Amino acid sequence: MRLKSIFSNSFGILISRVTGLLRDILMTSALGASIWSDIFLMAFKFPNLFRRIFAEGSFTQSFMPSYVASKQKGVFAVAIFMRFMLMIIGFSLIVTLFPEAFTKALAWDWNDDLIGKTAPLTVINFWYLDLIFIVTFLGTILQHKEHFFTTAFSTVWLNIAMIATLMFYAKSEPQAIVYALSFSILAGGLLQIATHIVAIRKKGLARILIGGWKYRKTKDVKTEEQKFNKLFLPSVLGSSTAQIASFIDTSLASFLVAGSVSYLFYANRVFQLPFAIIALAITTTLFPAISKAIKNSNEEAAFANLSKAFWLLNILLGASVLGGILLSEPIIWLLFERGAFDLEDTKNTAYVLQMYMIGLVPFGLAKIFSLYLYAMHKHLKAAKIAVISLVINVIFSIILMQSMGAAGLALSGSIGGFAQLILTIKEVGFDKFWNIVKSKTMPIFIIAMITFGTMLYFINKFLIDMIR
Repeated sequence: MRLKSIFSNSFGILISRVTGLLRDILMTSALGASIWSDIFLMAFKFPNLFRRIFAEGSFTQSFMPSYVASKQKGVFAVAIFMRFMLMIIGFSLIVTLFPEAFTKALAWDWNDDLIGKTAPLTVINFWYLDLIFIVTFLGTILQHKEHFFTTAFSTVWLNIAMIATLMFYAKSEPQAIVYALSFSILAGGLLQIATHIVAIRKKGLARILIGGWKYRKTKDVKTEEQKFNKLFLPSVLGSSTAQIASFIDTSLASFLVAGSVSYLFYANRVFQLPFAIIALAITTTLFPAISKAIKNSNEEAAFANLSKAFWLLNILLGASVLGGILLSEPIIWLLFERGAFDLEDTKNTAYVLQMYMIGLVPFGLAKIFSLYLYAMHKHLKAAKIAVISLVINVIFSIILMQSMGAAGLALSGSIGGFAQLILTIKEVGFDKFWNIVKSKTMPIFIIAMITFGTMLYFINKFLIDMIR
C-alpha cells in the first residue's frame, strides 16, 4: 500500500475540504438556513448530481481499467474524451433551453415563484459540469501515473473563487449573492482546468494526448472502446446511487420545514470531510495499483492491498464516527453558528450530522470492497448491489422523515450504507472478509475505540457547558 501517495492525496483533499468549510461558514453567515440558501443549494444540486455520476465515479471506474489495458493509450483517451465532451455539452444546452422543467424535477413541492427564482441559477450552475469533466479526465490520466495531489487540491480554486465572491458581496441582497456565487463556480472550474493542464505538461503526459489526437484516425482502438462501453453503463448505475439518494433526499427535504435542505447540506459537508480525507483518499490511491495487479493476474497482491486498507479505514473512520457523534453540537457551533445561523439551526444540523455519522464506517468499507469488484471488472455486480441499497435507503427515507424530519433522511442513508456493505462483502466473499477480521488488530481496535469514545464523552460535556 503506497502510504506516500495516500498521504499526498489526503493532504490535498484536506486543504480542499478546509477551504470548503471556510466557504460554507461564510455562506451561512451571509444566507443562514434561509429560502435563498435553499434556492442556491437546489440549483447547484443538479450539476453536482451529474458531475458525480458521469464525470467522477462512473467515468474513472470504467476508464481506468480500460486505459491500463489499452495498447494505444493516447488514441483511446482522446476518443473517449471527445465522445463524452460532446454528450455533456449537448446535455447542458438542453438544460439551458428548459431550466424550469429540470428545476421542477429537483424540487417537486416548490411553487412556481420559487421555481422561477431557481431556474436561471440552475442554468448558470449546470455549465460547471462541462468544466469539471475536463478536470476529471485529466485527473484520471494523472492517477495512472500515481499523481493524485493536483486533482485532490484543485477544488481549492473553486472554494477560493466562492470565498472571494462571498467576501465582496457580504453586505449585498441575498439574490445578488446567489447569482454572484453561481458565476464564481464557473470561474473556479476554469482555474481547476488550468491547474491540471500545468500538471499534465510537467509530468510529460501532454505528448500522449497530442499524439492521440494526431493519430486518432489511423490507430484502431475499437476493441478498447467496446470494453469501455461494457463497463461504463453498469459503472454509471453503481456510482450514481449515492448521488441519486442525495438527490432524492434533497427533494424530499423540500416537503419539510424551511431550512431542512440547508440542514442536510451543512451536516453532509461535515460528514464528507472524514469520508473524503480518509475513505476517498485511500480508495483513489489504491485503484490504479489494484487494477494493474488484476491485469497482471496477481490477485494475491491486490487482496493484500485491500487487507491493509481495511484496518486503516476502520481505525481512522471509527475515530471519526465517535468524534462526529459525541461532539456534533460543538462542531456545528464552531463552524456555522454566526450571523443568520442561530442556536436552533445548530441543534437541528447537529442532529442530522449524528445520523449521517452512523453510516461513515459502512460507507467507507463498502467503497473499498466495491473497488475490488470494479478492478475485477464486476461492474454489473456492484451496480446491482448499489441499486438494492438505494431502494432500501428510499423506503426508510419515506418512513423516517415523517417522525424525524431531515435527520430521518440522514439516518436512512446510513441504513443504506450498511446494506451496501453487507451485500458487497457477500459478493467479494465472506471467507476473505473473515480472514481480514480475524487479524490480531481486532482486540487492539476495540480497546482503542472504547478508550477514545469515553474520553470524547467527557470532552463533549465540558464543551456543551462552556458554549451554552
